[in-house]
Amino acid sequence: MNPLIQKYNVPGPRYTSYPTVPFWDETTFSETAWVHNLQRAFLASNATTGISLYMHLPYCESLCTFCGCNKRVTRNHSVESPYISALLAEWNLYCDLLPERPRIAELHLGGGTPSFFAPDQLKRLLTGIFERATPTESPDYGWEGHPNNTTQQHLQVLYDFGFRRVSFGVQDYDPEVQRAIHRHQPFEQVKQVTEWARQVGYTSISHDLVFGLPFQTTKSIADTIYQTITLQPDRISFYSYAHVPWIKGNGQRGFRDADLPSGEQKRTLYETGRDLLEHAGYTEIGMDHFALPHDSLYSAMQEGTLHRNFMGYTTTQTRVLLGLGASSISDVWSAFAQNEKDIDAYLDKVMSGQLPLLRGHILDDQDQFLRRQILNIMCQGETQWHLGSWSKHEWEDLSARLESFWLDGLLEYNAEGLRVHPKGRPFLRNICMAFDERLNYSQSKASTMKTKLFSQTV
Repeated sequence: MNPLIQKYNVPGPRYTSYPTVPFWDETTFSETAWVHNLQRAFLASNATTGISLYMHLPYCESLCTFCGCNKRVTRNHSVESPYISALLAEWNLYCDLLPERPRIAELHLGGGTPSFFAPDQLKRLLTGIFERATPTESPDYGWEGHPNNTTQQHLQVLYDFGFRRVSFGVQDYDPEVQRAIHRHQPFEQVKQVTEWARQVGYTSISHDLVFGLPFQTTKSIADTIYQTITLQPDRISFYSYAHVPWIKGNGQRGFRDADLPSGEQKRTLYETGRDLLEHAGYTEIGMDHFALPHDSLYSAMQEGTLHRNFMGYTTTQTRVLLGLGASSISDVWSAFAQNEKDIDAYLDKVMSGQLPLLRGHILDDQDQFLRRQILNIMCQGETQWHLGSWSKHEWEDLSARLESFWLDGLLEYNAEGLRVHPKGRPFLRNICMAFDERLNYSQSKASTMKTKLFSQTV
């Protein structure tokens, strides 16, 4: 048994933000405060870096039982047009609040299943977006496609709007695993859509794989990696399965907990996949990501410009990430805002002319300082701070939390910064938790620990 896996396999955030959503302070949040912070950040960044835009397309034709995303399963495609209309209405509400025409540096379509929507609907959406916005000089636009329903027309329509990245959700090729997660797709179909994307002209094709799924073994994960390598995707996301069946609306009921690999077995699956990918020429990027040397994600890591936000690891750093659609989260560095998660509530608010806000958080100075440290650790594996950044009490508390990692040889630190050793890479989430004051405060109050909030870190 690996004692480090046993020691550090605890529930913890994935740190696509800080503070993490469960610890947002909604008492200081209001629509007025959100708009003020948005406008201030927009003026500071639009002319230089531009903004990022994320659009959540939540519909799926079938339920994947491993999925923790906000989605609605339906085969009724009449939902497409009203939802696209709502996205455009929300976009226009924001454009009316912004002091100048937005310049879009980064754009991502996520879900759900964006390829649930017909190409003509996606064309209507993007036509409406760019009626009130302009691409930056070198934009980074990507979208998520389901191999089973992505068509050449989908790929071409989005390419014509400047999309050069596409990620295909593969998860696993083993038939037993596919049955358990209700994700039936043959290798030949993934091969077909990958070839179509290359023929259209996409320059960064990603395959999303997941380790820790029910019935996975080292042999099955190796077979999946071998098949993936034959297609040479430019990027590979090798995600840790987040088992959170207690979240309302989750589909994680298609298998028993006993069917899942243990923490140590799960880590072995990752290490098996990582070793095969590195042998094939891929480099590990941040956490759970790999890229070939020609890909922009690799370049961002080499140049120290890798960024992380609610879309995961990105190569584009903007101070404004505007999220449209049900459950989408917006981020302007000093404030977060999340939309209504229920699709009907989202549609009702937007179509009545309201911003569809559900909740949010205004970051104080300590939040912003800690956010920077956590972001640096997640992206560069190291961070520095100015002498005197911590009070005596804060430094003593942080040092006490970091000491265990230091004794285990996972990192080195002093009064001015921290660097994670290669041995510590599997435990990036745990290391970031040492800086998470809101989480640590909650853990000191036993009453708040009765509710599960996060998946296991390993």
